[in-house]
Amino acid sequence: MEPESHVTTCYRHPTVESYVSCVRCERIICPDCMREAAVGHQCVECVREGAKSVRQARTVVGGRISRTPVVTYALIAVNVLAYLAEIVRPSIVDRFAMVPAAMVGPDGLHYVYQSPVPLGFEAEGLVAGEWERLLTSAFLHLEPTEGTFGLAHVVMNMLSLWMIGRAVETMLGRVRYLALYLLSALGGSVLVLLLDDPGTTTLGASGAIFGLGAAYYVVARRVGADMRGVNRFMGFLLLWLLVSAGLTSWQGHLGGLLTGGAVALAYAYVPPGPRRTLIQAAACAAAVTVLVVLALARVGGLK
Repeated sequence: MEPESHVTTCYRHPTVESYVSCVRCERIICPDCMREAAVGHQCVECVREGAKSVRQARTVVGGRISRTPVVTYALIAVNVLAYLAEIVRPSIVDRFAMVPAAMVGPDGLHYVYQSPVPLGFEAEGLVAGEWERLLTSAFLHLEPTEGTFGLAHVVMNMLSLWMIGRAVETMLGRVRYLALYLLSALGGSVLVLLLDDPGTTTLGASGAIFGLGAAYYVVARRVGADMRGVNRFMGFLLLWLLVSAGLTSWQGHLGGLLTGGAVALAYAYVPPGPRRTLIQAAACAAAVTVLVVLALARVGGLK
């Protein structure tokens, strides 16, 4: 009489017969649960546990490696969608462009701001508490028939964002990159608020893009890259800052450049360690605080 054979089944699929065991936990696994290992096979749970103990690759500033510039593509998409929206409804520009202080009259037209606001008029802009304009203006661009550039305004900015953004996002990682972009946009708007005429309307992603350019330079120096090409790029950026002074908002460009550079310095030169992310986040919070205080003080003086 032959001995009865012992049938073993997969621990995750009890109805599936199998005779292969995981090399780590020795539980029986079926072909669907097998994962190739250096020697033999492992079950899905052991593979998952092993992945937790593997140190994730990081960028030079401590961010997660971002091989696909998802944030850059998303920012371009948001800018393009906003541009299409303002073409369909031009009133979006009036409501969300950067305007420190202005008034809307009974006839619906825009007027130079006066304090106190005359009877029948309404304040608009930052003096009216529309603080979102500091950031929303960075996602709007000149309509096709307006300004010196028209349609070229959004095309040039998005092309620049595509070229610079992909490199900087890879250097910083997605979260740090997005924070730097938004802070640069905010810094550009605040310098416009401080130095430009209060009734001037400004819009565009240029300030944020100049901030990315500054970050590219700072991080390249930090990693010891060949600076010849980087210096040429930075020279072109500064030259455009001077040339554009008579055509666009140089205050916004300079504000973005300075803010982006300052944030990038905090990213790049904080020593590695368990507190690096916390210190970098504190530096970003400090930048926001300074910019907000400056904006509040300036708007308070306009009222």
